[in-house]
Amino acid sequence: MKITAQEEYGLRILLRIARFGNEGGVSIPMISETEGLSAAYAGKLTRTLRMAGYINSTPGYKGGYVLSKPASEININQVMKALGGSLYSKEFCEDYSGISRLCTNSIDCSVRSLWQMIQFSVDQLLDKISLQDLIGNEKESNLNIQNTLALLYGK
Repeated sequence: MKITAQEEYGLRILLRIARFGNEGGVSIPMISETEGLSAAYAGKLTRTLRMAGYINSTPGYKGGYVLSKPASEININQVMKALGGSLYSKEFCEDYSGISRLCTNSIDCSVRSLWQMIQFSVDQLLDKISLQDLIGNEKESNLNIQNTLALLYGK
């Protein structure tokens, strides 16, 4: 399983906008420069985030992109799904059926149960993490995620 470039850069852009806070909007040129992306790609990702309802664009001299709601209300699982979809979905088996129309293991598939369990575990974790949990530095974010894991798994 891989995190796509769109998911990685989209989340980084959302974090950049969140960290900028109420100091005005974050422009495409600023995003492009700070994240090392082309302006076109930064524009594509901000459009995806705007269409999903996570950011708003503001016009004018101090315009740019701002969060559409507080960072504490932005669920990372939903953001990742808006940027790239689930790691595993019901269409997965159809997409990997080989040369046949139906997968040869469509009736009894032990591998499917593995992918479903991984997706369930990822969803459980990411559903508990908000954008606010990731705004700090790496050490702070790591602590927030460890606390989430401890609550989730009782350790």
